[in-house]
Amino acid sequence: MTWVEARNLPRHVGIIMDGNGRWATLRGEDRQAGHKAGSAAVRRVVRVARRLGISALTLYAFSEQNWARPQGEVEALMGLLEEFLKSEREEILDNGIRLVAIGDTARLPEFVRTSLDPLARESRSNEKMTLALALSYGAREEIADVARAIATEAIAGRIDPTAIDAALIASRIPSLSVGEPDLILRTGGEQRLSNFLLYGAANAELVFSDRLWPDFDEADLFDAIRTYQLRTAEHPTHTEERRRGAGR
Repeated sequence: MTWVEARNLPRHVGIIMDGNGRWATLRGEDRQAGHKAGSAAVRRVVRVARRLGISALTLYAFSEQNWARPQGEVEALMGLLEEFLKSEREEILDNGIRLVAIGDTARLPEFVRTSLDPLARESRSNEKMTLALALSYGAREEIADVARAIATEAIAGRIDPTAIDAALIASRIPSLSVGEPDLILRTGGEQRLSNFLLYGAANAELVFSDRLWPDFDEADLFDAIRTYQLRTAEHPTHTEERRRGAGR
């Protein structure tokens, strides 16, 4: 297994969990089976990240564009999300994990919010790791929401337009509340960000894995982190610049 250095871990890791549908197709199963297997991979990766001491893990669980998928698939994904929140509730609370959600969560079904909102409230004081679920999330939409809010404040005279800069915008972006991502990982072989953490990705290390998400395991996460460590060892100033820029 690839080894990683405990002293040079990425503080914030973002993961685009891709490949559930293809995993199911390769096995002659429906897409829902792939999503269910993907949910098990989420559990594995959260546990490994917590054990390693990663400060924040952001998982791209459901994009704004995913609402356009067939209704049956959307319903299945929402059901798996509810199941995850219920089954992992005690582990999240017992292990000091703070759960947050980013995205247009008002669009989520009430039965999901009934599990999500109380768990977010009860875990908000936990400090061992932050688990951010990107739900009904899109980075362009997130940036547009922030721009709209800042424009409204400027019109009302609460913000001087000449004072609007990158730091102010970053301070308002929900996905950066835990700092800029040090590492963004995408599984499934595709090499694009797909509207994920676009503002924060400016200085992130990008790693693309051919492994389909349901097959992703501890060794794969270690491989990605080791790649990050090798790159940042070659260019240590990049890491320091990113972390200074993420300060709040």
